[in-house]
Amino acid sequence: MAQLIKLQDYISRYEIDLARYPTQFIRLKQNQWERIKYQWQTGETIERWEHIEEEVQEEKKKSLFQKLFPFKKDVPEEEQEDIEKVTISNEWAVEGDSHQEEDKTLNFEPNLVYTPKTLEELKKMFIDQFFHFQMKWASSTLREKSYVDPKFMRDTLLRSMLQTLPDNYLVFYYPILRVKKAPIELDIIIMTPTECLCITVLEQESQAVYIANSERFWLKKDGKNEKKVLSPLIQLNRMEKVVEQIFQQNNIELPIRKVLLTRNGYIDYPGTMYGISFVDKRKFPEWMEQLKHSVSPMKHMQIRGAQAILNTVQTTSFHRDIWNTENKED
Repeated sequence: MAQLIKLQDYISRYEIDLARYPTQFIRLKQNQWERIKYQWQTGETIERWEHIEEEVQEEKKKSLFQKLFPFKKDVPEEEQEDIEKVTISNEWAVEGDSHQEEDKTLNFEPNLVYTPKTLEELKKMFIDQFFHFQMKWASSTLREKSYVDPKFMRDTLLRSMLQTLPDNYLVFYYPILRVKKAPIELDIIIMTPTECLCITVLEQESQAVYIANSERFWLKKDGKNEKKVLSPLIQLNRMEKVVEQIFQQNNIELPIRKVLLTRNGYIDYPGTMYGISFVDKRKFPEWMEQLKHSVSPMKHMQIRGAQAILNTVQTTSFHRDIWNTENKED
């Protein structure tokens, strides 16, 4: 599942610490998937899984301690106790202890709301529940949260991208940036380990055909109806220039590829254009399948590029205490 690191101008945990949250996201998803799969396969309770997890963590601590201090057997008992105290307090021996308070707000526990018949049905139920959790990550922190427009919960493209693309993809969904103190809303940006995808979406009438006949205007055909529309390449090229400028200012060396996308229509563009992929209803499944099978791990330049964009975003949020007060008044 791709990671939604910025949604419009909503507060995002990734703005706080981009170095930490991508790996925490992956670890959380994998752990909770194992929990729900264990419960489905065995019929055991979650409490039983948590007991097993505690035992596994204890074994890991013992193993780590033995690697750090292989001489432990030769150390007097009093000194062993002191060593254990130092080891257990080590931040990378017991990862995440410094964030216990925040982790309470990150809690995700999938539920077997029904009994899936197959593993694939279980996966579908899990990722649907995880999608709702992702929206919380993309609109809240420990102290702040943003109001999420319900339309995003129903956005099939957003859901499809997040649930289909791999964990190492970082998604900006219609982010609002501040460029020279002016807010600019972009379309979709996906940071993959090897490139930056700038995507403009054309999704209006189903089965519409978009015909490029000039640099500024295109023709949209919907059955017998024809309408002149502004060329979508204007917005796409504008987005590329904004991202390119941010990359240049921050010495980010990552290729930018532009994509014009429509899932329910067709694009008629004579010839080809360098640096732009035209993905319409005929090509969309194949395009998604290609993106889905990325095997490259996250890379340093990818994280730097995403951070550079995050440094320019506009954010609108409320303090949680104000939010809670308003809810009580309601």
